[in-house]
Amino acid sequence: MTGSGGRDDRSGARVGLADVRRLEDAVARLRAQDYRYGGGACSEAVAAQLSSAVELLGGTVRAAVLARLSTAVADLYNLAGWTRFDEGRPGAALDAFARALELAVEAGNHDLQANVRYRTGRLHLHYDAVDPALAEFARGREAALRARSGLASAILSANQAWAHAKKADVVTALACLRRARAEFADAEGAEPSPWAAFFGPTDLAAMIGTVHAELAQVVDVRYGRDGIPALVAAVAGYGADMTRSRSLTVIWLATVHALGGDLDVAAEVGREGIELAGALRSPRTRDRLRTLSAAARRYRRDPRAREIIERIEMVGHYGQ
Repeated sequence: MTGSGGRDDRSGARVGLADVRRLEDAVARLRAQDYRYGGGACSEAVAAQLSSAVELLGGTVRAAVLARLSTAVADLYNLAGWTRFDEGRPGAALDAFARALELAVEAGNHDLQANVRYRTGRLHLHYDAVDPALAEFARGREAALRARSGLASAILSANQAWAHAKKADVVTALACLRRARAEFADAEGAEPSPWAAFFGPTDLAAMIGTVHAELAQVVDVRYGRDGIPALVAAVAGYGADMTRSRSLTVIWLATVHALGGDLDVAAEVGREGIELAGALRSPRTRDRLRTLSAAARRYRRDPRAREIIERIEMVGHYGQ
């Protein structure tokens, strides 16, 4: 193999299963940091780990170990893409996702291919490129079906629901949510892959609430009320190890209350979301505050709404 990840020169150092396991452990540690503190807290460590991982690809690897090594390096690139996305570096993130996908294909790992497609789609969705997001989610579902992974399918169905909600397509969004629930139930008891293990009952609830919150913004506020129980359940389920997810979900919950004119609750809930977003090294999380600010501005003459807006401006200057 070559040091650039090619497969022509196998004259490098021997790489064994122990090396791959150390890489897998390192990726797990870095992923935990990303969940808890945001992509900016571990992006440099991820980049350093990538350099070492590429060197492993340049070593001499037995055929029995090669697919697992390619999967581990692909997963590291997948994480690199996610941390770069979280930092607000979409171009660099897409480059990393593309390399992750190449390696996952080389490894024949359809489950990981599905996950890379999901994360690439989420990046597009964040920047309101809904059709490219839907294209990624559709290709991800194809990979999930090849992998026979109900959990991967559920993740992609839930995100398809969010994309259709952004397009104000209520029927399709809710149909995708129903499918996500069914696929998640079918996957219960199966051992999740490391890159998909985050998606448990709490994250499913967060996605259900997210879809309803999105529909509340673009269709009718009553959909937000329907999503409140799921958002409340998700907030209760996220611990300190998932601080970013908790922040994103709390912001949605405050947004839904603000859209419905329940400004006392919106201000109370919003304080936590704004504080968490300010503490995290995650510009993407602070971007989510724009939804809360927009909802509060519908009642800008109300002092409770002004409090929300002013707090957000202090964190991210989104009121300008």
